Amino acid sequence: MFLPSIQKLVNLFSRFPTIGPRTAVRFVFYLMRLSEQEIKELLDSISNLKKTIKTCSFCFNVFESTDAGENLCAICRNKMRDRNLLCVVETETDLYALEKTMKYKGLYFILGGTISNLKKETIKKIRAEQLVERIKKSNFQEIILANNFTAEGQATALYLERLLKPLTCGEPAEPIKITRLGQGLPISSELEYANQETLSSALENRR
Repeated sequence: MFLPSIQKLVNLFSRFPTIGPRTAVRFVFYLMRLSEQEIKELLDSISNLKKTIKTCSFCFNVFESTDAGENLCAICRNKMRDRNLLCVVETETDLYALEKTMKYKGLYFILGGTISNLKKETIKKIRAEQLVERIKKSNFQEIILANNFTAEGQATALYLERLLKPLTCGEPAEPIKITRLGQGLPISSELEYANQETLSSALENRR
């Protein structure tokens, strides 16, 4: 058993996504080898996350700003983006992966997670209501469901497809086109780990 101060840090690091106890232990002993200056830089960086990092009021992406009145990220502020297109992703890292392809020029919406076929209560954990609200207040002609090709991701895409199908846009009102990423991404894959060529192909061949 580790010393209490070490074990406490191990427990904290173990809460991080994909980080197990063994990796958490490595983190702690790595920190113990750092100088006081390096520890200070790390602590200052963590502290500044809450001071300078904000969440976009439209898409929920994170952005850095010292302007107290700024509430939109750079993507949502960019007037050159296609306001008729909305790409729905699960996490911030999925958004960054798609942006790297430089093939998508519309807006985004981050769900904040996925749902499970076996657990209906997980529906409450995603931003489905906020998504519907954003769409109703905008004029999107196409919604791209860019969910991961995992069981949970595809279950989420199916749920959203049913939820968004009744929505319309324009005058006279027409159904909003709802598409998913095309073939190219292997089953059980996640967007953040796919290469740019594969993601580009999936965007171009959405259906």
